[in-house]
Amino acid sequence: MTSPPPETPFQINISDGRIAELRQRLALTKFPSSLEDAGWAYGAPLPDIQRLVNRWKDGYDWRKYESALNSELPQYTKNIEVEGFGTLNIHYVHKRSEVEGALPLLFVHGWPGSFVEVRKILPLLVASSTDHPSFHVVALSLPGFGFSEAPTKKGFKLDQYSEVSNELMLALGYNEYVTQGGDWGALITHRMSQLHGPASIKAWHTNFPLAQLPSLSRPFTLLRHFMTYVPLFGYTSTETTGLERTKWYSSKSSAYLLLQSTQPQTLGYSLADSPVGLLAWIYEKLVQWTDGYKWDDDEVLDWISLYYFSRAGPAASVNIYYEVIQGSLGESLLATAMDSSIPAGYSHFPKELVVLPRRWYTSSNIVFRREHESGGHFAAYEKPEALVEDLRKMFGKGGGAFGVVKGKNGYAA
Repeated sequence: MTSPPPETPFQINISDGRIAELRQRLALTKFPSSLEDAGWAYGAPLPDIQRLVNRWKDGYDWRKYESALNSELPQYTKNIEVEGFGTLNIHYVHKRSEVEGALPLLFVHGWPGSFVEVRKILPLLVASSTDHPSFHVVALSLPGFGFSEAPTKKGFKLDQYSEVSNELMLALGYNEYVTQGGDWGALITHRMSQLHGPASIKAWHTNFPLAQLPSLSRPFTLLRHFMTYVPLFGYTSTETTGLERTKWYSSKSSAYLLLQSTQPQTLGYSLADSPVGLLAWIYEKLVQWTDGYKWDDDEVLDWISLYYFSRAGPAASVNIYYEVIQGSLGESLLATAMDSSIPAGYSHFPKELVVLPRRWYTSSNIVFRREHESGGHFAAYEKPEALVEDLRKMFGKGGGAFGVVKGKNGYAA
């Protein structure tokens, strides 16, 4: 691509009235009762939420965060036609490397994340070097998230999220590109690889690698699963720890998944009307889904405020659960376990939500894999250097996906 097509610049500018209204709502907060010794066992602790609400109401400066995002992240909007859903105005971050032959990379977030998850990795990815590849980076706000329009009709599934993402890249002149995603971004980018690879998408990387459970269709994996306690066939200590993490998520932290995939509208009233309800709902995940990440109070409020001030409101973001899971549960949750027609890369972080034994992954096209000693669900935010290093290795010289985009290897001359 010699010259990028024209784009419509975007700046976040929340009105003074909306900020004032938020403070008014916070001032009227009615807190629930709490057990003195509950800790985190019953959910987000009352003292934490009280402290955050007081800060949000009296000391937090949204304008400071808004200004930082506008200065650090080149933001734009573009109208994207989606078959059966009309035109959606999509918000995205787009920063090109100074290396003309840099690799175009699409970053796709999930829930309860947003486009700001690209903030820490963006300067690292676009950095020019003769020692590692550089990337032209696009990070969209998924429809219904951030400052993208939300669909207004039901049935907006993985295929539609994939269509929006691919059409955006093509509209920006990136006819061939690679992808990175976690959470829903993992499922969306994998589906994109099925629909648009290898013609447009040349390789994909995820920090949320899933795998099919052992079954009769995979007898050797099933046999190994049931022989766990036989030393020769048993899981390693790392695999056992991963399965315990997965069990914890399933039994202690996945209730949101059932609710958001069955009755999202009912939950939506609380998320849209109560900033404290929204805060508690997401704060719980930020703390419990990370690997001891030290959240600053204002950092938490930055994250939550972005949801509160989002274009369609915070309730729109949870509809993806209903649409995808009610539509095709097996297909969506096991998608990343299927063979990939293009090179795939997996980064394994120990405090991810689903951490499975490596023998369960049977895809024939995994060209990169790395085990990390720390890190959780929000890898781009928690461990930006580690994630970028993985991408550099996967797409760098000697990596399994080196040179996948025709005529581009990402290295400075």
